[in-house]
Amino acid sequence: MIGIMATTRNAPLFGAAPSLLVLLVLLQLLLHASTAVANVEKIIFTAPAPANIPLAKPSLADLNLHALAPDNLVVRTSLDRLFPVDKGNASQGHPAWVLLDNLVEGQRYEFHVSWAANEPTLFALDSYELDTVWDTPELIQSLAQYAASRQPDNESEKQQPTAHKPPSDESGSRKASVLLVHIRAAADYFVDDVKLMKNPPPVLVDLVLDPFVLNLANQSLMPTVGYLVVVGVVTWFASRWIASRLQSVAGSSEDQTLKQAKKN
Repeated sequence: MIGIMATTRNAPLFGAAPSLLVLLVLLQLLLHASTAVANVEKIIFTAPAPANIPLAKPSLADLNLHALAPDNLVVRTSLDRLFPVDKGNASQGHPAWVLLDNLVEGQRYEFHVSWAANEPTLFALDSYELDTVWDTPELIQSLAQYAASRQPDNESEKQQPTAHKPPSDESGSRKASVLLVHIRAAADYFVDDVKLMKNPPPVLVDLVLDPFVLNLANQSLMPTVGYLVVVGVVTWFASRWIASRLQSVAGSSEDQTLKQAKKN
């Protein structure tokens, strides 16, 4: 009888605790995991040195581009797209330009385009300093054409999205770390509808500027990192408490076994 009870006492009570904790942590992560419902195309870059930007017209603001800055990190808009001549070549997609303004020199950033998974689209992204765009005929021509397409007419002026127009006296210049992002959007699907194949509809996107914290991790990831730290701390304390309780149960069971053995 004593041998049987000893075998029961040495059962893997403590081994069950880590397994249980692992299952609990995995369950928590699954419950808080978000379903991926969007595609993302991104580039990572370091903000350049500030440049002198003339305020006299025509100015950078007159391009009427969507602009992202530290105080305006997300813009939702629709981007035109087309079918590339070479299937799957995103660089042949419909061009668009975005202004990244008032960046912090030397800081790392991520710029990304996110769009719904049910809108098959390929994106190509490149970032350029202003001087590079001004000195490259292909780039300045693409920028000029896109800017011209965004100039409001008398009928639609009220419907145009707010463009980047920093306060100024329209004289002199300002210094700012600025980049231009060149986006090309290419439709990536096939349907029997000839009209739809010839003129694919615009795709709804979020344009996002995501600063890095200490140039190490995206600012948008900080809530997730904080959550994982909290889960880790809670799990550590919970494991110590469970181990303590199991030790108490094991000790109590051993005492009862010894008392029962003495009685017998």
